[in-house]
Amino acid sequence: MKFGLILALISIGVLIEAKREPKFAPYIDVTAAKDFKLVDLKNKYGVKAVSLAFALGGTAGCVPMWGGQTPIDDPNIINEIKAFRAAGGDVIVSTGGALNPYLETSCGSPAALAAAYQRALSVTGSSHLDIDIEATVPTDLMNKGLLAVQKARSEVTVSYTLMVQGDDYGVTDELGFKVLQNAAQNGVNVDIVNPMTMEFGTRLASWGDAVIAAAESTHSQMKRVWPQKSDQELYSMLGVTPMIGRNFNGKEFLPAHAKQLVAWAKQKQVGHLAFWSLNRDRGCPGGGVSPSCSGIA
Repeated sequence: MKFGLILALISIGVLIEAKREPKFAPYIDVTAAKDFKLVDLKNKYGVKAVSLAFALGGTAGCVPMWGGQTPIDDPNIINEIKAFRAAGGDVIVSTGGALNPYLETSCGSPAALAAAYQRALSVTGSSHLDIDIEATVPTDLMNKGLLAVQKARSEVTVSYTLMVQGDDYGVTDELGFKVLQNAAQNGVNVDIVNPMTMEFGTRLASWGDAVIAAAESTHSQMKRVWPQKSDQELYSMLGVTPMIGRNFNGKEFLPAHAKQLVAWAKQKQVGHLAFWSLNRDRGCPGGGVSPSCSGIA
């Protein structure tokens, strides 16, 4: 891995004074076998937690599968997760993402969805669910399913990873803000609101400035959902997830931007940082947007 962003961001896990764990959990495509070496990542780079992307619905419908095709209990994947956890690592199960079918649309009731979530948590040994929403979902059904999981297992944390509309706006309305409103109305205990600070519009010259501005705008939206919480409480619930290297909109998130983001996150004591993705954390100068490299040197 030549891009080097991991080391720039990993320091946040030690320096942020928040009570929750994990605090830094970059995404990794579970189905990319050549990169799914969690123990190596921990030993070489100090990675203490990862977000496992993505548990989807598959051919059997409301049954979680990695990428919608690989069984959730695939021995090669689960053995690597077990070894990582035995070495002190932690994992977050992420659902949704850019591809279908979502578990949230494959399951026809809150109870069925809750059972699917529980299955994914059980086989991975995780107590963290991350819902990455990039397509229309049955919001109320989903949040009732998440609430059912938390009622059954109070230790389960829930994060929402949401698309950004603009750096001066925050997350989108239908697939972001309204999802959070519904979660609050249903009583879901929301641990992290994690804007995907990628592929959005900005007039700012610096992409690092734009990423931070988008996070601040999301923080402002969170005040409207949880007006009873203080600014610092909301920062402790805020995550930020940029896409490293070249983005589809032509912007480039560089190591200098990572350092800028870490400095801001330390100051604000945000609760969570991640990036998309560990699979892309290597250079490929002159390339386009690739799932396996950064697109830059």
